[in-house]
Amino acid sequence: MLFTSYEFILAAALVFLLYYLIPKKWQWPFLLVVSYLFYFKAGHSYVIYIAVTTVVTWFAARKIGDLGAQKSAWLKEHKKTADKEEKKAYKAAMGKKQKGFFLIALFVDLGLLIVMKYTNFMIENINGICKAIGQGEPLSFWNIALPLGISFYTFMAVSYLIDVYNEKYEPQRNLAKFALYVSFFPQLVQGPISRYNDLSQTLYEKHYFDVAKICRGLQRVLWGFFKKLVIADRVLIGLKTIIGAPEEYQGVYVFVGMMFYALQLYCDFTGGIDITIGMAEVMQIKVQENFYRPFFSKNIKEYWNRWHMTMGSWFTDYIFYPVSVSKWMLKLSKFSRSHLGENIGKRVPVYLCSLMVWFTTGIWHGASWNFIAWGLANCIVILISQELTPLYRKFHERFDVDGKLWYKIFCVVRTVLLMSSLRIFDCYESVGQTIRMYFGMFTAGNLHVLWDGSMLKLGMNLTDYVIAFAGLIILVAVSLVQRKEPVRDQIARLPYPAKCMIWFGLFLIVLLMGAYGQGYDESQFIYNQF
Repeated sequence: MLFTSYEFILAAALVFLLYYLIPKKWQWPFLLVVSYLFYFKAGHSYVIYIAVTTVVTWFAARKIGDLGAQKSAWLKEHKKTADKEEKKAYKAAMGKKQKGFFLIALFVDLGLLIVMKYTNFMIENINGICKAIGQGEPLSFWNIALPLGISFYTFMAVSYLIDVYNEKYEPQRNLAKFALYVSFFPQLVQGPISRYNDLSQTLYEKHYFDVAKICRGLQRVLWGFFKKLVIADRVLIGLKTIIGAPEEYQGVYVFVGMMFYALQLYCDFTGGIDITIGMAEVMQIKVQENFYRPFFSKNIKEYWNRWHMTMGSWFTDYIFYPVSVSKWMLKLSKFSRSHLGENIGKRVPVYLCSLMVWFTTGIWHGASWNFIAWGLANCIVILISQELTPLYRKFHERFDVDGKLWYKIFCVVRTVLLMSSLRIFDCYESVGQTIRMYFGMFTAGNLHVLWDGSMLKLGMNLTDYVIAFAGLIILVAVSLVQRKEPVRDQIARLPYPAKCMIWFGLFLIVLLMGAYGQGYDESQFIYNQF
């Protein structure tokens, strides 16, 4: 069910109405029922997978917590009677049991994700190897439908499991409450990847009807609709034309498609997150922000600190840091320093951990070598940039460019072009084709298509370009205005007629200029596939 469909809008309106009409103690159970109905509507069999992940994770975390409490109680009771060795042995025995439950749940959670998402990718690669060496019959692909949002809810469950295992907080003892955390329906489409200790603060509370808070949430939803319908789905038409016929659309067309995709991806993804956060705000539930003006970043590292922030922090907290301080990594660090020298040796663990994180990031986005290449390319660019930091510093000292407006603009444009170039891996069928199309931009020599009317043959007419460009100007203007304070807060201080005109004007823009109507093929949100 699309967020932008009439069906979903009517269903959401009914949910919001009932949410505030029912007794307050039933609000969170009501949301649990709604979330599972939403998931059931997306695919009947999907419910099985999210239920298994939920029950296994909840049970394992509870057992881990119980064993931890039992351990603490025993140590307190035997504080004076047990010697050091007895205490150590008891801790080790209880820790072993805790680790057993942890590993079993982790195996089930990640196992379901791997089987559902990567089985056919592995079969494809096995068949490719067998064909290359001329051995064996090709394996048959599995008929698997990827459950809605499986990567998002799996990562939420795993983060909870790890945090409980590390005694960051006590486990949730109510299965239904934990099930709501995993399945909260606004997040199922495309995240963000919430942490339990953040989302649980407002998810189970009693919420009373508040016109100001409800309107504020609806404003965020409307802004998301603007991004999705007015810009993303309009630009998508031209993007599909270009990448759908790579032999016909080369050279400058690839550059145009690359920029179309950067705009379309940003508006689609952030638009969906705006709708998610806005719907949660209507119910007075706080969901983590996922973007912070990423295309105003001065470099790629800053970009990734601002783009899909919940994903980036997840990989940092649960892969990079644990791996970098693991025993085998510390041994590798010691070995590399002693055999390669301090200067090179200290880089080996950092580079290896970074490559692991970005490989995982790439394949998390999709079961394809394109996504793996995209992830590793990001890693390489970031590492090269880090190595060149002394050179950048000398350049800045020599030419005194820090703080200059023109240099800030240059850095922003450079980051946009660099990130858009890396994102081209998302567009074409294979890594080889992507590389050919990218370098073909510089050799095709067809600049004339920019002004000879060829751009009007991509399925977008002049009106579409004008609306998309105007939408881009609005996006940039809003981003600049809200550097110090959210736009909604600034608008809220305006006189009542003025703020009504602004929001009603945005509503009319979405209603009149949204990319829908006769012949329009409504598109699912990009990150829905994850």
